[in-house]
Amino acid sequence: MTSRRLGRALLILLGLGMLVGIMFVTSMPGTSYRGALPSLSPEQLDLRDRLHTHVGTLAGAIGERNLYRYAELDQAAQYVSDTFHASGYQVIQQAFNVNGKTVKNLEVLKEGLTVPNEIIVVGAHYDSVFGSPGANDNATGVGTMLELARLLTPQRLARSVRFVAFVNEEPPYTYTEAMGSRRYVERAVSRGENIIAMLSLETIGYYSEEDHSQHYPFPFALFYPHRGDFIGFVGNLRSRNLVRQAINSFRRHAKFPSEGCAAPGWITGIGWSDHWSFWKAGYSAIMVTDTALFRYSQYHSAADRPEIIDYERLARVADGLASVVVDLASSD
Repeated sequence: MTSRRLGRALLILLGLGMLVGIMFVTSMPGTSYRGALPSLSPEQLDLRDRLHTHVGTLAGAIGERNLYRYAELDQAAQYVSDTFHASGYQVIQQAFNVNGKTVKNLEVLKEGLTVPNEIIVVGAHYDSVFGSPGANDNATGVGTMLELARLLTPQRLARSVRFVAFVNEEPPYTYTEAMGSRRYVERAVSRGENIIAMLSLETIGYYSEEDHSQHYPFPFALFYPHRGDFIGFVGNLRSRNLVRQAINSFRRHAKFPSEGCAAPGWITGIGWSDHWSFWKAGYSAIMVTDTALFRYSQYHSAADRPEIIDYERLARVADGLASVVVDLASSD
Protein backbone atom coordinates (compact mmCIF):
# COMPACT_ATOMS: atom_id res chain seq x y z
CA MET A 1 0.00 0.00 0.00
CA THR A 2 1.37 3.41 -0.94
CA SER A 3 1.84 6.07 1.68
CA ARG A 4 -0.98 8.10 0.10
CA ARG A 5 -3.41 5.18 0.32
CA LEU A 6 -2.30 4.47 3.87
CA GLY A 7 -2.93 8.09 4.79
CA ARG A 8 -6.41 7.98 3.31
CA ALA A 9 -7.19 4.75 5.13
CA LEU A 10 -6.06 6.24 8.44
CA LEU A 11 -8.19 9.34 7.87
CA ILE A 12 -11.22 7.17 7.13
CA LEU A 13 -10.63 5.12 10.26
CA LEU A 14 -10.17 8.28 12.30
CA GLY A 15 -13.40 9.71 10.91
CA LEU A 16 -15.30 6.52 11.65
CA GLY A 17 -13.90 6.44 15.16
CA MET A 18 -14.99 10.03 15.77
CA LEU A 19 -18.46 9.27 14.37
CA VAL A 20 -18.84 6.26 16.66
CA GLY A 21 -17.70 8.34 19.63
CA ILE A 22 -20.15 11.13 18.84
CA MET A 23 -23.00 8.66 18.46
CA PHE A 24 -22.10 7.02 21.78
CA VAL A 25 -22.19 10.37 23.59
CA THR A 26 -25.24 11.93 21.94
CA SER A 27 -27.49 9.07 20.81
CA MET A 28 -30.57 8.83 23.02
CA PRO A 29 -33.73 6.70 22.88
CA GLY A 30 -37.04 8.24 21.90
CA THR A 31 -37.58 11.62 20.27
CA SER A 32 -37.54 15.07 21.80
CA TYR A 33 -40.98 16.69 21.77
CA ARG A 34 -41.50 19.37 19.14
CA GLY A 35 -44.43 21.66 18.52
CA ALA A 36 -46.76 23.79 20.59
CA LEU A 37 -46.98 22.88 24.25
CA PRO A 38 -50.42 21.60 25.30
CA SER A 39 -52.46 23.41 27.91
CA LEU A 40 -51.57 22.61 31.50
CA SER A 41 -53.81 20.07 33.18
CA PRO A 42 -55.51 21.02 36.48
CA GLU A 43 -52.87 18.98 38.31
CA GLN A 44 -50.07 20.79 36.47
CA LEU A 45 -51.63 24.16 37.24
CA ASP A 46 -51.62 23.26 40.92
CA LEU A 47 -48.02 22.09 40.58
CA ARG A 48 -47.08 25.39 38.91
CA ASP A 49 -48.52 27.35 41.83
CA ARG A 50 -46.79 25.18 44.41
CA LEU A 51 -43.45 25.57 42.65
CA HIS A 52 -43.97 29.32 42.53
CA THR A 53 -44.50 29.30 46.31
CA HIS A 54 -41.35 27.26 46.97
CA VAL A 55 -39.12 29.40 44.78
CA GLY A 56 -40.68 32.61 46.10
CA THR A 57 -40.08 31.55 49.68
CA LEU A 58 -36.53 30.28 49.25
CA ALA A 59 -35.22 32.95 46.88
CA GLY A 60 -37.59 35.81 47.75
CA ALA A 61 -38.68 35.78 51.39
CA ILE A 62 -35.46 34.09 52.59
CA GLY A 63 -33.05 35.09 49.83
CA GLU A 64 -29.33 34.43 49.83
CA ARG A 65 -28.59 31.37 51.97
CA ASN A 66 -25.13 30.04 52.75
CA LEU A 67 -22.59 30.06 55.56
CA TYR A 68 -22.09 33.80 55.03
CA ARG A 69 -25.85 34.16 55.59
CA TYR A 70 -26.16 31.45 58.19
CA ALA A 71 -29.52 32.51 59.62
CA GLU A 72 -31.02 32.40 56.12
CA LEU A 73 -29.42 29.02 55.43
CA ASP A 74 -31.02 27.71 58.61
CA GLN A 75 -34.38 29.22 57.61
CA ALA A 76 -34.17 27.44 54.26
CA ALA A 77 -33.42 24.14 56.00
CA GLN A 78 -36.43 24.66 58.26
CA TYR A 79 -38.66 25.40 55.27
CA VAL A 80 -37.53 22.22 53.53
CA SER A 81 -38.12 20.18 56.70
CA ASP A 82 -41.57 21.68 57.26
CA THR A 83 -42.56 20.99 53.64
CA PHE A 84 -41.41 17.38 53.88
CA HIS A 85 -43.39 17.00 57.11
CA ALA A 86 -46.49 18.43 55.45
CA SER A 87 -46.26 15.64 52.86
CA GLY A 88 -46.21 13.02 55.62
CA TYR A 89 -42.48 12.27 55.84
CA GLN A 90 -40.13 12.00 58.80
CA VAL A 91 -37.00 14.06 58.19
CA ILE A 92 -33.56 12.64 58.91
CA GLN A 93 -30.83 15.21 59.51
CA GLN A 94 -27.19 14.56 58.70
CA ALA A 95 -25.50 17.33 60.66
CA PHE A 96 -21.81 18.22 60.51
CA ASN A 97 -19.56 21.15 61.40
CA VAL A 98 -18.02 23.57 58.91
CA ASN A 99 -16.04 26.60 60.08
CA GLY A 100 -17.51 26.31 63.57
CA LYS A 101 -21.11 26.20 62.36
CA THR A 102 -23.52 23.30 62.16
CA VAL A 103 -24.92 22.55 58.71
CA LYS A 104 -27.10 19.68 57.63
CA ASN A 105 -28.35 17.54 54.80
CA LEU A 106 -32.07 16.74 55.03
CA GLU A 107 -33.38 13.37 53.90
CA VAL A 108 -36.72 11.60 53.72
CA LEU A 109 -37.37 8.03 52.67
CA LYS A 110 -40.10 6.32 50.71
CA GLU A 111 -39.27 2.69 51.36
CA GLY A 112 -39.59 0.16 48.56
CA LEU A 113 -42.01 -2.71 48.91
CA THR A 114 -40.16 -5.60 47.24
CA VAL A 115 -36.50 -4.55 46.80
CA PRO A 116 -36.03 -1.83 49.45
CA ASN A 117 -32.25 -2.30 49.46
CA GLU A 118 -32.12 -0.89 45.90
CA ILE A 119 -32.10 2.89 46.37
CA ILE A 120 -32.92 5.81 44.09
CA VAL A 121 -31.67 9.19 45.34
CA VAL A 122 -33.32 12.40 44.14
CA GLY A 123 -31.33 15.38 45.37
CA ALA A 124 -31.00 19.15 45.11
CA HIS A 125 -28.86 21.66 46.99
CA TYR A 126 -30.64 24.31 49.03
CA ASP A 127 -27.76 26.75 49.52
CA SER A 128 -27.13 29.64 47.15
CA VAL A 129 -23.87 31.17 46.02
CA PHE A 130 -22.50 34.25 47.81
CA GLY A 131 -24.28 37.39 46.56
CA SER A 132 -27.23 35.64 44.91
CA PRO A 133 -30.78 34.82 46.06
CA GLY A 134 -30.52 31.65 43.98
CA ALA A 135 -33.96 31.38 42.39
CA ASN A 136 -32.89 29.15 39.53
CA ASP A 137 -29.73 28.00 41.26
CA ASN A 138 -31.17 26.20 43.04
CA ALA A 139 -34.59 26.98 44.48
CA THR A 140 -36.10 25.50 41.31
CA GLY A 141 -34.35 22.20 41.97
CA VAL A 142 -35.31 22.16 45.64
CA GLY A 143 -38.92 23.09 44.92
CA THR A 144 -39.18 20.35 42.32
CA MET A 145 -37.67 17.79 44.69
CA LEU A 146 -40.20 18.76 47.36
CA GLU A 147 -43.04 18.36 44.89
CA LEU A 148 -41.75 15.00 43.64
CA ALA A 149 -41.75 13.78 47.24
CA ARG A 150 -45.34 14.94 47.64
CA LEU A 151 -46.50 13.48 44.32
CA LEU A 152 -44.94 10.09 45.06
CA THR A 153 -46.48 9.79 48.54
CA PRO A 154 -49.38 7.53 47.40
CA GLN A 155 -47.27 5.50 44.95
CA ARG A 156 -46.45 1.85 45.67
CA LEU A 157 -42.87 1.39 44.49
CA ALA A 158 -40.62 -1.63 44.39
CA ARG A 159 -37.37 0.23 45.11
CA SER A 160 -36.70 2.75 47.84
CA VAL A 161 -36.57 6.43 46.94
CA ARG A 162 -34.72 8.97 49.05
CA PHE A 163 -35.28 12.69 48.62
CA VAL A 164 -32.29 14.67 49.88
CA ALA A 165 -31.70 18.41 50.25
CA PHE A 166 -27.94 18.93 50.22
CA VAL A 167 -26.07 21.80 51.83
CA ASN A 168 -22.82 23.47 50.67
CA GLU A 169 -22.87 22.66 46.97
CA GLU A 170 -21.76 26.17 46.03
CA PRO A 171 -18.22 27.65 46.21
CA PRO A 172 -16.06 27.70 48.23
CA TYR A 173 -17.22 24.20 49.24
CA THR A 174 -17.66 22.68 45.78
CA TYR A 175 -15.63 19.46 45.43
CA THR A 176 -14.38 19.68 49.03
CA GLU A 177 -14.96 17.59 52.15
CA ALA A 178 -17.39 20.29 53.35
CA MET A 179 -19.74 19.66 50.43
CA GLY A 180 -22.99 18.19 51.71
CA SER A 181 -23.34 15.55 49.02
CA ARG A 182 -19.74 14.47 49.61
CA ARG A 183 -20.53 13.81 53.28
CA TYR A 184 -23.71 12.01 52.31
CA VAL A 185 -21.91 9.69 49.89
CA GLU A 186 -19.13 8.95 52.37
CA ARG A 187 -21.76 7.79 54.85
CA ALA A 188 -23.54 5.73 52.19
CA VAL A 189 -20.30 3.98 51.27
CA SER A 190 -19.46 3.28 54.91
CA ARG A 191 -22.88 1.64 55.30
CA GLY A 192 -22.57 -0.36 52.09
CA GLU A 193 -25.74 1.17 50.67
CA ASN A 194 -26.88 -0.01 47.26
CA ILE A 195 -27.63 3.27 45.49
CA ILE A 196 -28.48 2.25 41.93
CA ALA A 197 -29.34 5.70 40.59
CA MET A 198 -29.01 9.34 41.62
CA LEU A 199 -30.75 12.33 40.01
CA SER A 200 -29.38 15.79 40.80
CA LEU A 201 -31.95 18.53 40.09
CA GLU A 202 -29.84 21.55 39.27
CA THR A 203 -30.97 24.89 37.82
CA ILE A 204 -34.10 23.76 35.96
CA GLY A 205 -36.41 26.79 35.69
CA TYR A 206 -35.28 28.99 32.79
CA TYR A 207 -36.28 28.52 29.14
CA SER A 208 -36.16 30.59 25.97
CA GLU A 209 -37.65 30.15 22.52
CA GLU A 210 -35.24 32.69 21.01
CA ASP A 211 -32.80 31.45 18.38
CA HIS A 212 -29.20 31.24 19.62
CA SER A 213 -30.33 31.47 23.25
CA GLN A 214 -28.53 28.20 24.00
CA HIS A 215 -24.74 27.84 24.19
CA TYR A 216 -22.43 24.93 24.93
CA PRO A 217 -18.84 24.06 25.75
CA PHE A 218 -16.94 22.82 22.70
CA PRO A 219 -17.84 20.73 20.72
CA PHE A 220 -21.50 20.23 21.73
CA ALA A 221 -22.82 23.17 19.70
CA LEU A 222 -22.27 20.98 16.64
CA PHE A 223 -24.84 18.41 17.80
CA TYR A 224 -27.46 20.10 19.98
CA PRO A 225 -30.18 22.77 19.46
CA HIS A 226 -29.41 26.49 19.58
CA ARG A 227 -32.72 27.31 21.23
CA GLY A 228 -32.84 27.04 25.02
CA ASP A 229 -36.31 25.56 25.30
CA PHE A 230 -35.39 22.05 26.50
CA ILE A 231 -34.49 20.21 29.71
CA GLY A 232 -31.18 18.34 29.71
CA PHE A 233 -30.21 14.94 31.12
CA VAL A 234 -26.44 14.80 31.63
CA GLY A 235 -24.12 12.09 32.89
CA ASN A 236 -20.61 10.72 32.64
CA LEU A 237 -19.77 7.68 30.55
CA ARG A 238 -20.24 5.32 33.48
CA SER A 239 -23.78 6.66 33.93
CA ARG A 240 -24.75 6.41 30.26
CA ASN A 241 -27.37 3.72 30.85
CA LEU A 242 -29.03 5.84 33.52
CA VAL A 243 -29.09 8.89 31.23
CA ARG A 244 -30.77 6.80 28.55
CA GLN A 245 -33.28 5.25 30.97
CA ALA A 246 -34.24 8.62 32.41
CA ILE A 247 -34.63 10.49 29.14
CA ASN A 248 -36.50 7.60 27.56
CA SER A 249 -38.99 7.68 30.41
CA PHE A 250 -39.31 11.46 30.26
CA ARG A 251 -39.95 11.39 26.52
CA ARG A 252 -42.64 8.75 26.91
CA HIS A 253 -44.51 10.65 29.59
CA ALA A 254 -43.88 14.37 29.02
CA LYS A 255 -44.71 16.59 26.08
CA PHE A 256 -41.69 18.81 26.55
CA PRO A 257 -38.38 19.17 24.64
CA SER A 258 -35.49 17.16 26.09
CA GLU A 259 -31.87 16.45 25.22
CA GLY A 260 -29.44 13.92 26.66
CA CYS A 261 -25.68 13.57 26.86
CA ALA A 262 -23.32 10.98 28.36
CA ALA A 263 -19.79 12.36 28.06
CA PRO A 264 -16.44 12.20 29.86
CA GLY A 265 -16.85 13.77 33.28
CA TRP A 266 -13.90 16.15 32.81
CA ILE A 267 -15.70 18.13 30.09
CA THR A 268 -16.76 21.60 31.25
CA GLY A 269 -20.15 21.60 32.96
CA ILE A 270 -20.74 17.84 32.99
CA GLY A 271 -19.92 17.46 36.69
CA TRP A 272 -21.17 20.78 38.04
CA SER A 273 -23.45 19.61 40.83
CA ASP A 274 -23.99 17.04 43.55
CA HIS A 275 -24.00 14.08 41.17
CA TRP A 276 -20.21 14.52 41.04
CA SER A 277 -19.95 13.25 44.63
CA PHE A 278 -21.76 10.06 43.64
CA TRP A 279 -19.47 9.56 40.63
CA LYS A 280 -16.47 9.69 42.95
CA ALA A 281 -17.85 6.66 44.80
CA GLY A 282 -18.66 4.76 41.62
CA TYR A 283 -22.42 5.27 41.70
CA SER A 284 -24.45 5.97 38.56
CA ALA A 285 -25.68 9.56 38.76
CA ILE A 286 -27.00 12.20 36.41
CA MET A 287 -27.83 15.88 36.43
CA VAL A 288 -31.18 17.21 35.23
CA THR A 289 -30.61 20.83 34.17
CA ASP A 290 -31.57 23.73 31.95
CA THR A 291 -27.76 24.04 31.43
CA ALA A 292 -27.34 27.02 33.80
CA LEU A 293 -24.81 29.60 32.56
CA PHE A 294 -24.88 28.16 29.03
CA ARG A 295 -28.40 29.64 28.79
CA TYR A 296 -29.06 31.72 31.88
CA SER A 297 -27.23 35.06 31.99
CA GLN A 298 -28.37 35.70 35.60
CA TYR A 299 -26.45 32.64 36.82
CA HIS A 300 -24.59 33.24 40.11
CA SER A 301 -25.67 36.87 40.27
CA ALA A 302 -27.97 39.10 42.29
CA ALA A 303 -30.38 39.00 39.33
CA ASP A 304 -31.22 35.30 39.85
CA ARG A 305 -34.62 36.20 41.23
CA PRO A 306 -38.01 34.41 41.40
CA GLU A 307 -39.71 36.58 38.77
CA ILE A 308 -37.40 35.32 36.02
CA ILE A 309 -38.43 31.68 36.40
CA ASP A 310 -40.80 30.11 33.87
CA TYR A 311 -43.15 28.33 36.27
CA GLU A 312 -45.36 26.80 33.60
CA ARG A 313 -42.44 25.06 31.93
CA LEU A 314 -40.98 24.14 35.30
CA ALA A 315 -44.28 22.44 36.17
CA ARG A 316 -44.17 20.44 32.93
CA VAL A 317 -40.63 19.30 33.73
CA ALA A 318 -41.51 18.40 37.32
CA ASP A 319 -44.55 16.41 36.16
CA GLY A 320 -42.41 14.47 33.69
CA LEU A 321 -39.73 13.82 36.32
CA ALA A 322 -42.31 12.32 38.65
CA SER A 323 -42.90 9.64 36.02
CA VAL A 324 -39.17 9.16 35.56
CA VAL A 325 -38.69 8.47 39.28
CA VAL A 326 -41.64 6.06 39.32
CA ASP A 327 -40.21 4.17 36.35
CA LEU A 328 -36.74 3.98 37.91
CA ALA A 329 -38.19 2.77 41.21
CA SER A 330 -40.34 0.10 39.59
CA SER A 331 -38.97 -3.44 39.32
CA ASP A 332 -38.08 -4.76 35.88
